[in-house]
Formats: sequence, structure tokens, C-alpha cells
Amino acid sequence: MSARTRMPVGLEARQKKGWIGANRYLLLRRTSQLFFLMLFLLGPWFGIWIVQGTLAGSLTLGVLPLTDPFIALQSLVAGHLPATSALVGALIVLGVYAVLGGRVYCSWVCPINPVTDAAHWLHVKLGLSKGWQPKRQTRLWVMATALLVSALAGTVAWELVNPVTMVHRGLVFGMGAAWGMVAAIFVFDLVVSRRGWCGHVCPVGAFYGLLGHKSVVRISAAQRSACDDCMDCYAVCPEQQVISPALKGKPGSSPLILSPDCTNCGRCIDVCAMDVFNFTHRFDDRVDDRPDPLTAPAGRIA
Repeated sequence: MSARTRMPVGLEARQKKGWIGANRYLLLRRTSQLFFLMLFLLGPWFGIWIVQGTLAGSLTLGVLPLTDPFIALQSLVAGHLPATSALVGALIVLGVYAVLGGRVYCSWVCPINPVTDAAHWLHVKLGLSKGWQPKRQTRLWVMATALLVSALAGTVAWELVNPVTMVHRGLVFGMGAAWGMVAAIFVFDLVVSRRGWCGHVCPVGAFYGLLGHKSVVRISAAQRSACDDCMDCYAVCPEQQVISPALKGKPGSSPLILSPDCTNCGRCIDVCAMDVFNFTHRFDDRVDDRPDPLTAPAGRIA
């Protein structure tokens, strides 16, 4: 274990970039999550109806339908053909996330993300073991089960327990049982399975991950030659398995993080003092192998 590895996660980035610079994408994500949540709450709370509905299905400014495509798919397999506007809304959402990355929904929009992030923060502070870690494919099986139950029961099955919809409705009509669901997810991630809900269970994340296989927006480890093996990016990434192929790839391999599991959250960019990572597009596979003489590992304080 190197001296860098033993340093507190993110300390070096904060020393180099300052607190705001080392938390830039965290602040942007929280702003984005609050923005989308308030769009849906402005109407019922303040009578300002920019958006009507929830993340499951909505109408913006009275003209733009948006539908969660996973819900539309469950409706179809249940034998219920959604209205034309709902299908159009699902296609619009499909197109947006196919470009941006399906799991951008998880890190930039989903209101459950701050809950799981808070559980992870406390999990680390308490020094708890990672606990039960089911295979990553588990969430795909949960997704398939939701579709199967929808087909057998003739209803949109996941919506009966979808915490996102429960939170949205709870904030309008009273949280009630929604608090229980939020608390259950928090406790699950805190003591049962580190990063368990989003990383292993949530079928919505699994569905959006499938959408992101060919997405355009990507994170690149273009400056991977500057990596000092501090491991901070692995420590903060909720999907650690996506990093190595880009960061530790053989010479000539792509520096792009191409796994659809990547949520494009930007944590690896924030926490890296060496500025190894950056946002780019999937056609930008340039690798900058030039070491920065001012910030090369040999010149840094251990």
C-alpha cells in the first residue's frame, strides 16, 4: 500500500483544487436532482404548473409528454397499450438517455440517489464491512421479474413499490409509507449491502443501463499516464468495475469508460488530484501520455 493510498480519500484533490473544485460535480448533481424534483412540486405546492405528473409520466408546459420507458414497457407486457402521447413521451426519454447515458438518470435525476449517497457516507464513517454483495446481474434479474409479474398480473408491477414514485406522491399527498421505503433503502445500503440498492438491486437502474450501451457522453481517463495509484477514484465510484479497463488498459487501448454501468456522476473527476479523468464523447479516444512536470508523482508531497 502506498503512502498515497493511506491518505484520506479526496484529501489531495481538496488541497489542490479547493473544496468547491473537488466537489464540483457533486454540487452540480445535487442542483440537478433538486431542480427536477422541484419542477414536479412547483404545481402542487405553489400552483406553478410547469410540469404535471411525476417521473413516471408527465406533461411539460401542456405540450411535451415524457414517460418513463420502463413503465411503458411494463404496461405493454401487461397487455395495456399506452396512449399515443405516452408512447411518444417514452420514445423521447429513450432518445435522450441513449445519447447522454442511461444511468445519467440514476446520478443526476433520481431523488433516491442522495439517500443512498448518505448511507454510503455514513457506512464509510462507521468503518462498516461491505456486507452482502450479490452479483451485478442481480438487478437484471429483478428487472426481468418485474416484467414477468407485470405480464402475469396484467399491471405495471414495479410501480406498486417504486420508491421514486412513492417519494414524488408522498411529497404531494404526505409521505406516510414512503418514509418507510426511504428508510428501508437507507438501512439496506448502510448495514446490509454497501452500495447495494443502486448497484445490485434497482431494476430501474438496470433498465437505464441497457439504454446506455452506445451512449455518446463518456468519461475518459485520457491522462492515465499521470495516475499515481492513490485509488481514490475506486473509493468513490459506485460502480468500481468500470474504471480499470480505461485507467489500467494496455497501451493502445481506449481510455474511455465504455461500461453501461457508469453513471457519469463525475465523482472520479472530482476526487482526482492529477486530473486524469474528464467528460468527453465516445469518439474521443485520445490518450495524453505526456507527464505534467509540475505535478508528476515524484514531485508531490508524500
